[in-house]
Amino acid sequence: MPGSTADFLDILPGEPGFAYANFPVFYQGSAGKGRLLELGGLVAINVSATIVGDISLPLYQSPWELLGGKYATGIAIPYLSMDVKGSVQLGPLSRNAHDTASGISDVEFFPLMLVWNAGDLKWGTNFGIYAPTGGFTTGKLANTGKNYWTFEPGLNARYLGSTNGLELTGFAGFDVNTKNNATSYQSGSQFHLDVTAAQHLPLFGGLAGVGANLFYYQQISGDSGSGALLGSFAGMTVGIGPVLSFVYKLGAVNLGAEAKWLHELDTTNRMKGNIAWLKLYINAPF
Repeated sequence: MPGSTADFLDILPGEPGFAYANFPVFYQGSAGKGRLLELGGLVAINVSATIVGDISLPLYQSPWELLGGKYATGIAIPYLSMDVKGSVQLGPLSRNAHDTASGISDVEFFPLMLVWNAGDLKWGTNFGIYAPTGGFTTGKLANTGKNYWTFEPGLNARYLGSTNGLELTGFAGFDVNTKNNATSYQSGSQFHLDVTAAQHLPLFGGLAGVGANLFYYQQISGDSGSGALLGSFAGMTVGIGPVLSFVYKLGAVNLGAEAKWLHELDTTNRMKGNIAWLKLYINAPF
């Protein structure tokens, strides 16, 4: 989901220790009149959805190095509650459908995360694996899981000026998906980019930031398989929104909080709506 990793709080700490991040998220969107979507093996029109979720991310930053970069590993565990409505197409006929689902979504494992430092510049790479741990039922509009594996290599870079407080951060990822055997649907590969520009200033003994997050998601290969009833159906979304942050050092422990609201400006073969994120972060070096 756009904005999940986008700014300086999402870069690895760069020093040995344990970190924990919590990401409450809210999404509300709709596909608009006349736009077809395929969900759970169903073709539906006039789809609208509300999603409330929370993601837990424990992370271990090790003292070990690989290729000169500091090694870390982590796991992202999402819980979602979904409410989806639409008009399901049954040949020349249609019926109104309303489905809900709640539970663990697809967990992402990070067996490899690396970070390098050079003054105010920090950059890194990571490899994530989404496992189909969420619930999926063919014939339902709402499912907390996608029922296929996804492999996600990524790159990130951050500049945070120690004298001017300027932040420029970028996260790029490339997703390769396996087939959903329950629906015979093969989702195409996707590229996604999140970029944040912000200004940070001292406040109440910590550092406060205000800026903007721009996101871009583009499917670069079409969907396929006998279940791809709408053809290649390549998706795209682009949007922007404000972001506020605050970090504070309590002894040796680093604390952080962030709030952002992101508006989708344009979409193709996806719903269009708004995303709200709240992030809470703690890092305890050793």
